Amino acid sequence: MNASYDLHPDRFATGAIGEPGQRVFFLQAVEDDEVVTLRVEKQQVAALAEYLAGILADLPPTDPVSPTEADLVEPLTPAWTVGALAVAYDESSDRVLIVAEELVALDEDTGEPEGEPASARFHVTRAQVNGFIRRAVEVVRAGRPRCVICGRPMDPSGHVCPRSNGHSSR
Repeated sequence: MNASYDLHPDRFATGAIGEPGQRVFFLQAVEDDEVVTLRVEKQQVAALAEYLAGILADLPPTDPVSPTEADLVEPLTPAWTVGALAVAYDESSDRVLIVAEELVALDEDTGEPEGEPASARFHVTRAQVNGFIRRAVEVVRAGRPRCVICGRPMDPSGHVCPRSNGHSSR
């Protein structure tokens, strides 16, 4: 079983490493000397940013943290891979709670999870959320360009577009 976390981080960040199409995405929280890095999917980063933007839209405005506070720090060794994310706003502390749950394998015979998933609870400020959203949008947009015909991601050499009867598109 992997470690679980409950942090009120000084930093809350997202980022990716690797070439477009082969990138690995991360969520990261830093509290004092503890760095918690979790592996996520690009779609999870995009969906989390979109959902958080909706939450902030209903709250008084706040300036984001500085752009460098939304960047990842070393080490980039993920503790585990995120399977599910949940979000809530705690009015009493004026913090957004982001809960990540570990992706666990299912037993082939029973279909039940193999063990108890770890979880991470990040209690982040509205300013940190605002900075996270801005950084997440940058990271997600930095991927491969989209085909103007089908909307699918294209490699540098183009791709076989299903809407072009299998002809290559650039």
